[in-house]
Amino acid sequence: MNIDENPVFRKAIVPWYDSEAACLVVIIFSDLVFLFSAAGLSVAFEVSAFADYSWVPMLLMTMSGGVIISTTLRLIRRYIRMLRYADSLPPGPRSPRLRH
Repeated sequence: MNIDENPVFRKAIVPWYDSEAACLVVIIFSDLVFLFSAAGLSVAFEVSAFADYSWVPMLLMTMSGGVIISTTLRLIRRYIRMLRYADSLPPGPRSPRLRH
């Protein structure tokens, strides 16, 4: 008996680095980097000797802000997709549970 290689009821497997917990950890650490770069930027503007190096905290702030925005959008899209999928299922015992 042959096994169907493209079954209809295949569930997408999310890799560990793209799980909800991993994305939240990335957002938290990116927030810390963002705050650290904001502190570095304020020091760079207060001390005239460091004014030439203000690009480093600006770069860190921009990059961490981009990571925060992209990861947050990914989680929002995943949550919306999960809600749409749950709404399309008929009511019954097989409906996935939504975590609130």
